[in-house]
Amino acid sequence: MSNEHAPLLAHGVCGLSVDTAVCGMGGSEGTGEASTPNAVPRKLNTFFGVIVPTVLSMFSIVLFLRTGFVVGHAGLLQGLIMLLVAYIIISLTILSICAISTNGAVQGGGAYFMISRSLGPEFGGSIGLMFFLAKVCACGVYVLGLVEAILDIFGQDPASSSALRVLPQGYWYTVLYSSIVLLLVLLVCLVGAHIFARTSFLILLVVTISLLSIYISPLALTTPLNFLISHQGPGNHTLTYNASYTGFNGTTLRDNLGSSYTVDYSTGKVMSFASVFAVMFTSCTGIMAGANMSGELKNPSAAIPKGTIIAVLYTCIVYVLLFILASSTCERTLLVQDYGFFQRINIWPPFVTIGIYCSALSAAMCSLIGASRILHALALDQLFGFPLAPAAITSSSGNPWVAVLYTWGLAQCVVFAGQLNAIAGLVTVFYLLAYAAVDLACLALEWASAPNFRPTFQVFSWHTCLLGILSCLVMMFVINPVYSSASIILLLLLLLFLHYRSPTSSWGYISQALIFHQVRKYLLMLDVRKDHVKFWRPQVLLMVANPRSSCQLINFVNQLKKGGLFVLGHVKLGDLDTLPSDPVQQQYNFWLSLVDKLGVKAFVDLTLSSSVRQGTQHLLRITGLGGMKPNTLVLGFYDSCTPEDYFLQDPAFYESEEAGGDDFGVDLPSLQAHFPPVRHVESPRWLTPEEYVGIISDAIKMSKNVCLGRYFFQLQGESMGTKMDGAERIIDVWPLNLLRPGSTSAASVDVCSLFLLQMACVLNMASRWRHARMRIFLCVEAESSDQGWVVKEETFRELLRKLRIRASIKIVPWDSVVQLYGQKQTQDTELGELGLTRPAPALSEDFLSAVNCLLMEHSAQAAVRFLYLPRPPTHSGQSQQYLSQLEAVTHGLGPTLLIHGLTPVTCTEL
Repeated sequence: MSNEHAPLLAHGVCGLSVDTAVCGMGGSEGTGEASTPNAVPRKLNTFFGVIVPTVLSMFSIVLFLRTGFVVGHAGLLQGLIMLLVAYIIISLTILSICAISTNGAVQGGGAYFMISRSLGPEFGGSIGLMFFLAKVCACGVYVLGLVEAILDIFGQDPASSSALRVLPQGYWYTVLYSSIVLLLVLLVCLVGAHIFARTSFLILLVVTISLLSIYISPLALTTPLNFLISHQGPGNHTLTYNASYTGFNGTTLRDNLGSSYTVDYSTGKVMSFASVFAVMFTSCTGIMAGANMSGELKNPSAAIPKGTIIAVLYTCIVYVLLFILASSTCERTLLVQDYGFFQRINIWPPFVTIGIYCSALSAAMCSLIGASRILHALALDQLFGFPLAPAAITSSSGNPWVAVLYTWGLAQCVVFAGQLNAIAGLVTVFYLLAYAAVDLACLALEWASAPNFRPTFQVFSWHTCLLGILSCLVMMFVINPVYSSASIILLLLLLLFLHYRSPTSSWGYISQALIFHQVRKYLLMLDVRKDHVKFWRPQVLLMVANPRSSCQLINFVNQLKKGGLFVLGHVKLGDLDTLPSDPVQQQYNFWLSLVDKLGVKAFVDLTLSSSVRQGTQHLLRITGLGGMKPNTLVLGFYDSCTPEDYFLQDPAFYESEEAGGDDFGVDLPSLQAHFPPVRHVESPRWLTPEEYVGIISDAIKMSKNVCLGRYFFQLQGESMGTKMDGAERIIDVWPLNLLRPGSTSAASVDVCSLFLLQMACVLNMASRWRHARMRIFLCVEAESSDQGWVVKEETFRELLRKLRIRASIKIVPWDSVVQLYGQKQTQDTELGELGLTRPAPALSEDFLSAVNCLLMEHSAQAAVRFLYLPRPPTHSGQSQQYLSQLEAVTHGLGPTLLIHGLTPVTCTEL
């Protein structure tokens, strides 16, 4: 076996590459190649790589600057409810993150890597870009929050005489200060993530000390404090408020239990549950900070779950204690009118100031680094082509500095919002959509029941995934229906873009696993014992020797299948005992690429056999599954015509040869070279006449309908790019057995005749034939003495009415043809139709020529003709005679389908 000694995990587990290359740090993961010796080593452990950045991202500016905002407007009870809802949502998402990240090696790109390798490039790329935008907006939020804190202390205030208040205030000044801060963040990020990760631990220590000072201050400040707070109101009026700090007080707690939504002094808008929750939820958007550092983690599969869970539990406890502390010690006016009130009630206000600056600055840096790593991973995977190509560039140390610059430029646009609360809703919506996507990825993996989905983290189920998706979507629309609708529309547009761009990937597609799971379930439900003639449809096995000469017939049968099964069959001659490996397996990709080129909806089934007849028997027996098995065999006609090479006629097979191959490594030159040239007159045939007729006999014995297609290389307008509705086309049906004039009459049609009518109707319902005119020809002996054919014609018209077949009936006198048939052979014909062993009579050349002239006279203008195919002879010695008769009758007709039907397919009842 060629692949027997290949590395066991060459393609990773569940599509996740197992190499140690750092995707976010210049590795080769995006191309699926193995890591190189120059790959940047992973340096960060669980604490420095996951816990520290996650805690700092979740604390951010909400911890110090928006705790009073949440408790003051929503009250303690609703504030705790918001906190509970937010942490339920992120906890459900964390379970999904832990499950995915412990199911294989996680490379750089964090959440994007996990989603893309689980759901495929379309979902992964679109959600990855949305998550990147969320991180960019979050970076802008943290920078604006930091500037707000700076201006609270150093901003000019006419009501204050402090010498520190020297910074002018206003919208453009806010943008200027934000740009300066963002530039500082950029410089730190350009140095590298490793230095920031080490520095972030010191920042966490500072923030922790600031938190401790907040918790200790109410114990030290036991006496009430009164404050005078002023804001710039409408019309340049100064609004002044009296606010109090009471210390721990039961009355204060009771007054702060309920909600009291008022005007937000920073935006001038009245707050609501949704708007307050949107601001509060920004404190929960850092749960993937550790996952986004996956490219720098020593063991991301172990570090991400453990570190994220620890960080979330820690921050939840901190927020609950802060909410209780604020509602128990401060009056609502202080909470609502001064978002930085913690500085006023601290034993040493600089503690809080330093904590605000450190937490906001670190959260901004963490968002910028995380967003740049996602963008770098997107660029490596080449999902969006040239616009993101420069973002794949890294420095010698592995830092994706171009991606950092991209991210910085977009974050600079975000700060033009000017106010933190103004864009908090958009940030929250983006994050909720990204979290819903992570839950969807885990849900899809769980529902697909793939054997390789074996995460070591087991505390999750499809219920938690589904609940996480629903909760994220519900809260999105509760927060802001406009932003939510716009973000979903943007996501769908990105999905469509990536779907039609068809990026190449070897990650595996979860859609394929889900489709397999559902198809298997429905195939088991498709019970052949419940088949009914009302719901019959053709399920075709088309045997193809060489597609170069069969493409028109393949396209035609694709129109004829009417939503049924369509299988291209091919027999490779050989004996597996004499071969080192099965040559058939290597050919499937070429045949499937052929199907893609032709644009037909067909399966491919190949087999290896010592003869074509035996191989066709194999395919008739084993092709399909359950209730989806072929009921009709289609063959090309056995004649001496030199076939034409369709590959030289269709531009899809000879143009754009410089283009690359498809997603599965088959380029146009390889496809051309794989299929041999068409047969020449001197070329030996793969089939003898006896074997060809034997295939027809085998199919009939196996209760399969048989169709023989001749002259279909002359059929125009069946290729994929052709647009027509068949308005100029004519379909001719000759439902009677023309080679046995005495076997049937104008009214006594048999099962085969009805099958012909049904197949013609099916073709007439196809998109390219729906406006074609159908004509049915009835051959009658007009000079007979009884003139009973007139009554029989009316009987046939009544049959067509009952069958709902819209067609014109043409009466064709053929008395002269019948006379050439010679002696009465009714008995022989009936025996032959019953399959008995009496040899079939020889037909004179004059009779065959007369039948051919009759067809040429009446069906010369038809686009396709449906003829009755007589049952083949039971004696193999008559095979050549049988084929000669068929060849003589159809000579020069144009596209013709000879049909022998065994299946009752028509129904006149509901």
